[in-house]
Amino acid sequence: MANILCVDDDPEAVALKQNILEAAGHAVTPCVSLHQALLELDRCTFDAVVTDWRLGEGVGRTIIERAKSHAHVPVIVVSGFVTEAFQAAAPLADLYLEKPIDPQELVSMLDTLLRGRPRNSIPSAR
Repeated sequence: MANILCVDDDPEAVALKQNILEAAGHAVTPCVSLHQALLELDRCTFDAVVTDWRLGEGVGRTIIERAKSHAHVPVIVVSGFVTEAFQAAAPLADLYLEKPIDPQELVSMLDTLLRGRPRNSIPSAR
């Protein structure tokens, strides 16, 4: 089990990804805003981040920067704007998946990125 931060400004999309990841045995912290996600990244330790690119008041690059500043946390961008996200300035996410996502592909790619990394059993305050 890994602790995953899941970010999307569409509540239905974040709920869908949360359900997919929890069904695969992961603990998920859902966030529906960039601000909420940044607070969670500062408050807790996550094994990976799954985020949309366009987040209403900002873009996923802010989340990627914050996740990478704490440690090398794998980041997957799941977006309808993958080309825009991939062409953005560094830092880059570890993986880009186009919406709509294939649930098995998301879980498989996440598990591949997590393989060999130490896992946090529960989110811990920093």
